Amino acid sequence: MPIKKGKLVVAELRKGSEKGVALAKQILQAEKMDPQELHSAFEYYLEHWDDFTHAGLFSMACEAVGGNPDDSVLAQAAVAMMAAAFDLHDDILDKSKAKNNIPTVYGKFGVEVALLLGNAFLIEGFKTFADSTTTFPEERRKNILETTKNLLFEVGNAHILEICFKRRRRVTPKDYMMITELKAASIEADLMLGALFGGGDEAEVASLAKFGRILGVLATLRDDLVDVFDIEELRQRIAVQDLPLPLLFAMQDKKTRSSAATILSKPKITDKDITQLVNLTLKSKPVVEMKNRMQLFIKEALALLNKLPKKKLHRKLQGVASFMLEDL
Repeated sequence: MPIKKGKLVVAELRKGSEKGVALAKQILQAEKMDPQELHSAFEYYLEHWDDFTHAGLFSMACEAVGGNPDDSVLAQAAVAMMAAAFDLHDDILDKSKAKNNIPTVYGKFGVEVALLLGNAFLIEGFKTFADSTTTFPEERRKNILETTKNLLFEVGNAHILEICFKRRRRVTPKDYMMITELKAASIEADLMLGALFGGGDEAEVASLAKFGRILGVLATLRDDLVDVFDIEELRQRIAVQDLPLPLLFAMQDKKTRSSAATILSKPKITDKDITQLVNLTLKSKPVVEMKNRMQLFIKEALALLNKLPKKKLHRKLQGVASFMLEDL
């Protein structure tokens, strides 16, 4: 039986992120994390740190322009730390008490500790990133820092918009895609920075940044759809009235809204109800259209890669884009 693309992609990302994540842990462990509760949460996060996507994409982009990721491990470590900070904060916003049956820092230590630990990662990450850019000429260094800051601000804006839209309990297709495109700025930053530190020329950096934005949209759409498949995650989010965006999106369809509302109004929701809710979401016209749009995004992303001169070097990135609809 052939190995699925997803498993190959995960293996490549994990391998590419190893040195950057290892250095990130080393840098963070050198910092004094007091009091004891914060230190315990820090050690707990390090023990379960399994986010290899951002550092792995940085590495792939670096290789795609002919660079050696080993020459920019400090920048890769900074990317890993900033991604971890957003991960900690996202769990608070999403009220995610567990992932893959493992308690999150938010679930185990509470909102205050998770928030402060996320802040620590963000501060250390951006300081490390600033240090890593000193190899560039001063004017270019300033531009890199400013562009990165702006991209990360887009991610923050996406989350506050998402909160506002969910509060009004109505998310239009236009709203949903606007949030998704803003969230994608984090992946754009990974690809842009990898290309810059890999020595890519202006055209290569621009192409990979655009590829990163498209890939970020695809990854966000995929993650949102996967959340609907995750029965335990869906159950948790229903309990706190924080429905996944694809479900809210699907409920714009009148027939789907009526059926879903009947299930959500029940005092006790069974496994059968959850399964029915998943099926309603995935078969609704808005979500089917969303998956069709994802296919178009994949074609656009691959076309961008084909414009790069070193075709053999971006094989890994082609694999990442190609698997975005696998098992969906």
